Amino acid sequence: MKYLIILLTLLFFSCGKKEDVLLPKSNVSIVKDVQDLSPIYIFFKTEGKDTIADLNRKNSIISTNWILNIDKRLPLKLVIPEVIKLQEKKRGDSAHKNENAENYYSYADSVGKNLAFVPFTKVYYKLERPDKGNFVVYFAKGKQQVFMGNKEIKISEILKYFYSIKFEKVPNLVFVFDKNMSYEEYIQYKILLQKEVTYNLDRLPVEFIL
Repeated sequence: MKYLIILLTLLFFSCGKKEDVLLPKSNVSIVKDVQDLSPIYIFFKTEGKDTIADLNRKNSIISTNWILNIDKRLPLKLVIPEVIKLQEKKRGDSAHKNENAENYYSYADSVGKNLAFVPFTKVYYKLERPDKGNFVVYFAKGKQQVFMGNKEIKISEILKYFYSIKFEKVPNLVFVFDKNMSYEEYIQYKILLQKEVTYNLDRLPVEFIL
């Protein structure tokens, strides 16, 4: 339980300085417990008028499960480039690779009063537009619904709407997220997708951030 107490406080001490991470919140736990972990932090910082995603991964061990504790105030356009660097580091280290080690985003379960986790091990992020042959589900900043084509759809109806279309050739279904949304909003979407669409989001492993 020691690791849980440490994570619940979400205080990071560096050179005698205490730093906080404000986590996203939800009322549901996707994953409740992770063992053999390494905590990684991405802090919210400002320099003048600029917002900075400050990464600290000094305690990360390649062969363990990685828990990313990311400040909810950060915009997705600052968070995802740091996540990509971490993924490339872990995927590229064949000498210490553990095929069973997973990557998770952490958030606070406001009902269970515990930390909870969203897996993203197999997600590949791309900072570019998807090919025209793909069928895009667009997650816009500040919206409760998603856009599929020119139509707004409830998240719970994404697959139903997709399969209702009579395609000549069924395209790949891809998720595109607004780069200007907050990390908190992104995690809320991820939780809803796990809950309402499919628990196995590895079937849609590529996410575009635009």
